[in-house]
Order: sequence, then C-alpha cells, then structure tokens
Amino acid sequence: MKKLSFWIFALVGLSLAACDSPSTTTIKNGTWRATLLRDGHTLPFLLDIETNSDGQTYSAYALNGTERFKMDTAYVENDSLHIPVELYDSELIGKIGEDKLTGVWRESRPGQPVGELPFEAVYGQAYRFFEQGIIASGVSVGGKWAVKFVTENPADSYEAVGIFEQKGSELTGTFLTPTGDYRYLAGNVKGDSMYLSCFDGTHVFLFTAALQSDGTLSGEAFYGLTSYETWTARPDANAKLPDANTLTFIKPGYDSFDFKFPNADGNMVSLQDAAFKNKVVVVQIMGSWCPNCMDETRFLAPWYKKNRDRGVEIVGLAFERSGKLEDSAPKLRKMAQRYDVYYPMLLAGTSDKDSAAASLPMLNHVMSFPTTIVLDKKHNVRNIHTGFSGPGTGKYYDEFVADFNRLVDKLVQE
Repeated sequence: MKKLSFWIFALVGLSLAACDSPSTTTIKNGTWRATLLRDGHTLPFLLDIETNSDGQTYSAYALNGTERFKMDTAYVENDSLHIPVELYDSELIGKIGEDKLTGVWRESRPGQPVGELPFEAVYGQAYRFFEQGIIASGVSVGGKWAVKFVTENPADSYEAVGIFEQKGSELTGTFLTPTGDYRYLAGNVKGDSMYLSCFDGTHVFLFTAALQSDGTLSGEAFYGLTSYETWTARPDANAKLPDANTLTFIKPGYDSFDFKFPNADGNMVSLQDAAFKNKVVVVQIMGSWCPNCMDETRFLAPWYKKNRDRGVEIVGLAFERSGKLEDSAPKLRKMAQRYDVYYPMLLAGTSDKDSAAASLPMLNHVMSFPTTIVLDKKHNVRNIHTGFSGPGTGKYYDEFVADFNRLVDKLVQE
C-alpha cells in the first residue's frame, strides 16, 4: 500500500511539473527575426507569424521593405514548424525552442531535393541587419546608380540600375535589370557600407557594398544556394536600361504570332479558337516558379476581370520546371487559385530559355520570364515587352501600367 501511494504521488508530481513546463509546440504570434547562413554570411529577413482560427495552423509572412509576402499555411509536425512555399518548391523548417526556431530552408524540384541552408529565427527581434540605436553612418547611398554585375564568366556580366531610398540608417530599394527587377530589398547602412537582403521563398538575396573614396560602390551579391557575383556602381541620375520594348521581336520570315498548347486539364488551346476571335490578346510568357511573373500576374488578374468585357483576352504561356503535364498542372492550378486568375494558362514547355525559344520559333529569343506580347484584333503583334518592373520599383511600375493601358485602349478602339 505504501508503494502504491508513493507511485501515485510521483505520477501526480510529474503531471504538475509537466503543466508548469512551457509547451515546445507553442508558436508565439508576432515578429521573428529570421536568418539564413550562406558561405559564412548571414542573410536576414523578418517573419510575421499568426495563429489561424483553427488553433492548429499558422499564417506566415516574409517581410521585405513594404512587402508582406504570404507563404502557404504553416503547421507543426513533431517538434518543428513547417512553412511551405509550394509554388517555389521550398520550405522553412524550424525545430521549436524557447522563443527560437532552428533548422533549414530547403529547396527542391519535382521529385528531388536541390539543397538547403541553415535557418534560425528569434522571437521578438524586429531589426534586419543591426539593432536600432547602435548604427551610425555618415554616408548616403540613396538615389540612382549605374550598376555592373560581374559573373564568373565575364561574357555573362550585365548592366543594371540601382534605386535606393535611405532614411537614417534604414535602406530600401531594388535593382532594375533587362530581365526584371530584384523585387523588394531592405537593409541598413553602417559605417561606409550598405547591406540589403530579400527572402520570398525563392529569391534569397544578399547584397553588400562599401562606398569608395571616389564615390563609387564596390560589393558582393549572393543568390540562393550557390550563385555569386561582384558588383560596382557609380551615382548616375540618368542611368537607364535598354528599351524593354525592343529586345524581343518577331524574326524575319514570320508574319505573325501563334500558339497551340494544353491547359491544366489537357485540353488544347489555340490562338485560332473562337474565344480570341476579333479580340485584343495579351500573351503572358511566364512560369509559376518566377516571382517577377507573379508580380505581373498580381496586376493582370484583376485587370482582366475589370476589362474582359471590352473585347480583351489574356492567355498565359507557362514554361515550367517540368514539361510533364502531371507535374506542372497542379502548379498552374495553385497559381490560378492564389492570384484569382480567370484567364487560361497553358503549359508551353520547360523553363529553359532555349527550350522556350524552340516552343515559340517566331521570336528572336525568349530573353526573360516574363515577356508580354500584345496583339491587335487581327492578331498582329503590336508590342513585345521584355521583363517586368514590379511594384517594388515604384514609378517604373507605374509607368509600365500607364503605357500598357494606353496601348490596350488604343487597340480596343481600332
């Protein structure tokens, strides 16, 4: 009897102790400072995590400047929080500790992993690179810069335009390139150096640079798991890229643009279909894996719902990581659901630019995802715009929207 009483009291004591212990599966709502480690360099970004109404899952947002990038529904499995980004085949996985997540960011491709970087997040920290109050900088890097990125193969080096806004030690901005912008970058200026980063599930960017005595910048750029470039920049208020409306064109010998590809249900869709007859047609060359394409889709999807009754159609030609419809159809459906897309999206090929060019032999090349082709009511090509300057570019995005609307208005009235 005494032994039985002893075990009863022991079990009760253990139960009370368990009640006093914090649950390792509880995720606190609010801001977490997240970091990825790449080649000894820390790439920071902020996470905002909120418990969903079911009390079991979470909404997670990556914060980059003014962007709140919503990732897919997060959940706890065993001792870890999983934050998937399904369109981009990536996932943050963090073992849950006391106010801390420790794990990996993992990237994959259909049927196989690609690689991972160490991931950590600390609850309640809201700074990016450096804690507020300890940053001192007498330099300014705000404004427009003529930039050159140098790759391992010098032949692949390219020009860009840097646009930065500095408020004290806080820095935001992006790089404009001939194939699209680097979206929302955020960071700090400290001493004579600048630091910018971005995480949106597939763009994993870290840019650092030091201001030189001659007023130029010299720095490094880290992309994703392994890519690396150096870059230099000089202040230039008149810096600009080649005209995006001249880089892609119909090759000599071809009279028109045409297509015939399957939709996610396997049904063939052609420009010759009745749905496009006597209508202005906007062709979006894109991929569900491409953040710049998703920025353009955020513009085109609501625009289409507002304007489709005017005699305008949009069709997306998707070049996916897999050319198999069984692999890519779920991606297209996921994209359509996420961005409320009502226009058709067709599987046109794989995301390799040479493969994309082979699928559209009338074009001189497919230089960029996205590329936007505008056809008049007779389906003659009236404009081809290479790349996309998204909302993170400010006035450049506004200019694109205004030019797009002017052109479509003109063609509708013809």
